Amino acid sequence: MKSSILLNSDEITLAVNRISLQVLEKNHSPDNLAIVGIHTCGVFLAERIRKFVEQQTSQSVPHGSLDINLYRDDWSLITQNPVVKTTDISFAVEGRDIILVDDVLFTGRTIRAALDALMDYGRPHSVQLAILIDRGGRELPIQADYIGLSTTVRTDERIQVMFTENGGQDEVLLQNQKE
Repeated sequence: MKSSILLNSDEITLAVNRISLQVLEKNHSPDNLAIVGIHTCGVFLAERIRKFVEQQTSQSVPHGSLDINLYRDDWSLITQNPVVKTTDISFAVEGRDIILVDDVLFTGRTIRAALDALMDYGRPHSVQLAILIDRGGRELPIQADYIGLSTTVRTDERIQVMFTENGGQDEVLLQNQKE
């Protein structure tokens, strides 16, 4: 499988900082914000955004993680035994401006499942979507509010996001599955 680097470590940092600044610009104050990452890489990305926002504002921002495996409409196509991770939302979702974070936006199915899962915790004031990579190819009408990089990816290509928190080095790879 042939790979090329879409984003290196420095470019990921710049994208995270830009997304974080846009979150602050749009929301003016972190008072009502909460940040929720979708397992697995969305959790790492959400934590980086949260840290940046807290450094800029000197205010604590509630945060959590969301497992969406049992909410997916295609889980039985992926595996008969989905691996369920922990959902950790220890703050009141009701009335908050939620920044929902994932690494790659593709069909929109993960985000739809995440919205269903999130609504089980309450009705937020708003949900804004932050994505490191938008690769196109939507099957559902889902659009990100904050995007690190938009790119067009062929059907035989895959995007893999690697973070140091996940045992790799920070980089985003474009992999051709045919080669």
